[in-house]
Amino acid sequence: MLDHSLDTESSILFIRPKSSLSEGDFMRLTQTVDPYLEAGGTLAGIIIEVPKFPGWESLGAMAAHFRFVRDHHRHVRRVAIVTDSALGTVAESFASHFVSAEIKKFDSRDVEAAEQWVLNRH
Repeated sequence: MLDHSLDTESSILFIRPKSSLSEGDFMRLTQTVDPYLEAGGTLAGIIIEVPKFPGWESLGAMAAHFRFVRDHHRHVRRVAIVTDSALGTVAESFASHFVSAEIKKFDSRDVEAAEQWVLNRH
């Protein structure tokens, strides 16, 4: 399950994985983000709050995740990964090779700092 919300005032998409990710999670995410982008919005950033990566329910879910990233990364300026997991550091380094957004890891207690960084108020 992927909990998410779009703050249209700050143009930040908040993503909070709660359990293994499904194809439906990325369908719902797309249904939230695409109308905003089509109306001329851009995303200042995405804040991913994840204690640990929950994995995917299936290969189809993994493919849906990669498609979402491929189709949306050019519309995102910054991605903040808020986690205490070592995987956050790996994701920060690895993902930077595949997306145009700037990526930075924050400790789980630093959600506010992540939001300020996304808004370029560091």
